Amino acid sequence: MLDAKDKKLLVLLQTNAKKTTKELAGELDLSVTAVFERVKKLEKQHVIEKYVALVDKDKLAKNFIVLSQVKLVQHRKEYITQFEKEITQFPEVLECFHVSGDYDYILKICVGDITEYREFMVNKLTNLQHIASTQSSFMIKEVKNTTVIEP
Repeated sequence: MLDAKDKKLLVLLQTNAKKTTKELAGELDLSVTAVFERVKKLEKQHVIEKYVALVDKDKLAKNFIVLSQVKLVQHRKEYITQFEKEITQFPEVLECFHVSGDYDYILKICVGDITEYREFMVNKLTNLQHIASTQSSFMIKEVKNTTVIEP
């Protein structure tokens, strides 16, 4: 079970994982050793899964974001398994969600521009078996984007 200090520590780490243990200790009013032990415990329990660097999509010229809804021909287990295995191989797909509703999956795709998206659709996505249809929406403006989950 997480106590208030663990929860605050998680928020601090999600906001800036490069803070030193000493900086975290000061903000949490704990000793450096106590913070170190809490972080190790959270890692061991897999509450903290990994540490990553978030990059600026504009500086990488990969700021064309597409949300694509995908419908499979049928909901057969082998179709689902095959689609999920294949879609994870595409670096353009940042996120893939199996969802309820009219479509089976929602993909978050990150590419450079509409031409690159078309190439992705023609050469990769629509080449997958068992896809009945897709519908795509293009990001106009990113209103909110956070990686912080409040415990």
